[in-house]
Amino acid sequence: MNAPRPGAPAADAPQHLIGLHDMPAARMTALLERAQYFAEGHDARQALAGIAICTLFFEPSTRTRLSFQLAAQRLGADVLNFDASTSSTSKGETALDTLRTIEAMGVRGFVVRHKEDGAVAALAAAAAPGTAVVNAGDGRSAHPTQGLLDMLTLRQAKGPDFSGLKVLVVGDVKHSRVARSDLHALRALGAGEIRVCGPRALLPDDGTLAGCAVSGDLDAALAGVDAVMMLRLQRERMEDGLVDSLEDYHRDYGLTVARLARAAPDAIVMHPGPMNRGVEITDEVADGPQSRVLRQVGNGVAVRMAVLEALLGAR
Repeated sequence: MNAPRPGAPAADAPQHLIGLHDMPAARMTALLERAQYFAEGHDARQALAGIAICTLFFEPSTRTRLSFQLAAQRLGADVLNFDASTSSTSKGETALDTLRTIEAMGVRGFVVRHKEDGAVAALAAAAAPGTAVVNAGDGRSAHPTQGLLDMLTLRQAKGPDFSGLKVLVVGDVKHSRVARSDLHALRALGAGEIRVCGPRALLPDDGTLAGCAVSGDLDAALAGVDAVMMLRLQRERMEDGLVDSLEDYHRDYGLTVARLARAAPDAIVMHPGPMNRGVEITDEVADGPQSRVLRQVGNGVAVRMAVLEALLGAR
């Protein structure tokens, strides 16, 4: 059975995807249903044939960049891959001038990753009418398509009704754009209980954790949860003295087989990658039967197809 296919966008339809904080639950659900349709291998019908999309990455990436490229290709789009290290940005060209230059070539879709908070929103605000900008991760602000693919993975494992779910997010939430997008999405979709666990120094105090049950005790936080979302410990933060050592972090917040046994028997384990094996997660858990890490990667292509189609398919 075919999932509904987005037609011409409504008058209030967004031109860009910058974050999930203001996305209505109905719109999020529609994207997830369309992504599931693509995940099942259905034909994309060349929805973006004749449209050019540029992956404009000012930070390194493996999963996000490649899955956006593959998503665009499966929709029939022409894909341009931008490498900041070999571009005119190395000569001092600004990100805005870069976008406008590529726009002038007829490119109408931009997938942007940037190290600075708010940089993608600023580019979207300056984009020409008819140009769509997708945030592929900016600073510590947002990573909306990662949030969506995490919700798709959770939905596949637990069903579309999140109201009875207990979901635990573990680790460096303070510096994680993934965590922020996941928390927005979980709230929007009505998750029954959202728990957050990590060292006090790695938990934000800016309202991000509103409505969450916050704990510093991983063993207690794991009790009975249906899904565990592990976050990468950003090792560069070690220089700030936010954690004592990798060994201490693993001892207190690393997910092991023994610890996972405290969760519900059918609990799933997720991680946005890249994983620090032996730090936030052990090999046995990352590669074990409850892991959905590779499923997340595969779902990334389907979600990004749904997003690109929704923003550019009627243009």
